[in-house]
Amino acid sequence: MPRPDPAHAMAAAPPAPLPTRDGVGPSCIALPAQARQAGPTITDFLAHRFPAIARDEWLARMRQGDVVDAQGLRIAPGDAYRPGIKLYYYRSLPAEPRIPFEAAVLYRDAHLLVVDKPHFLPVTPAGRYLQETLLVRLRRQLGIDTLAPVHRIDRETAGLVMFSLQPATRALYHALFRRHAVAKQYEAIAPWRADLALPLVIRSRIAQGASFMQMREAAAAEGPPNAETTVALLEVRGTLARYRLQPVTGLRHQLRVQMAALGLPILNDGIYPRHLPEPPAGSAPDYSRPLQLLAHSLAFTDPVSGRPLYLESRRSLQFPGL
Repeated sequence: MPRPDPAHAMAAAPPAPLPTRDGVGPSCIALPAQARQAGPTITDFLAHRFPAIARDEWLARMRQGDVVDAQGLRIAPGDAYRPGIKLYYYRSLPAEPRIPFEAAVLYRDAHLLVVDKPHFLPVTPAGRYLQETLLVRLRRQLGIDTLAPVHRIDRETAGLVMFSLQPATRALYHALFRRHAVAKQYEAIAPWRADLALPLVIRSRIAQGASFMQMREAAAAEGPPNAETTVALLEVRGTLARYRLQPVTGLRHQLRVQMAALGLPILNDGIYPRHLPEPPAGSAPDYSRPLQLLAHSLAFTDPVSGRPLYLESRRSLQFPGL
């Protein structure tokens, strides 16, 4: 499922003062002007802000030079708290379970990479995922530290993801999504409703839900529509159907929210309409029940070469029992 249009949030940023290490770039945090901290030092702040990381771990990172400011100057254990500065540091996780699925490169030139992502593999590091992400795997596989996603899809969704190889041309590809100049086509398997006239253009307002993980369709009084998708029927098999979904916008969980609001929750969706608990940290999800949502194709005019490009996933969705 597409994320918010990334042109602003993912615009080219100045290089980080720490290099990429084993495919992983440094994390960054800005020290707030007013922080509830346990003491007067930067170490105190970090230990308070990240309670899951032991204080001794932060001290060890500092001694190794793995915590620096925006100028690349090393932070020492006793350095005083300085409101407003940015810290860069290497993130580490305990052993991550291997996600036993591989991505396939479908297209590559000097500026652009398009990859066919499997279900269950996150695009970028977040939460419990670091090495087991598409970005880190590709950086290590291709040896390209400047690789960065131009857009993103959910960890649970399979299909096409675009990456920029060159910081100098990255903004041109971000602009394609900002201008809605990329024709995106998804496929989904969901319940069949004989009473629903298709194709159907959905225009709705999507807002944050009651929990961080869930979005929702908001009432008209909360503002004008901010999400648009065309839903068309491809085939029917018993009580289920395969749909073509063509989003114009790219809000977080847009397709999953809109399909659930139609009474057509996507098969094996663990968030909509009901958020199921995540497996315990360190354990694998149920790989036998992938979300039946596929980023099937992308079509656009390449802003560097001027050539029209059409790329299609080699993956397919599965009806139960097939």
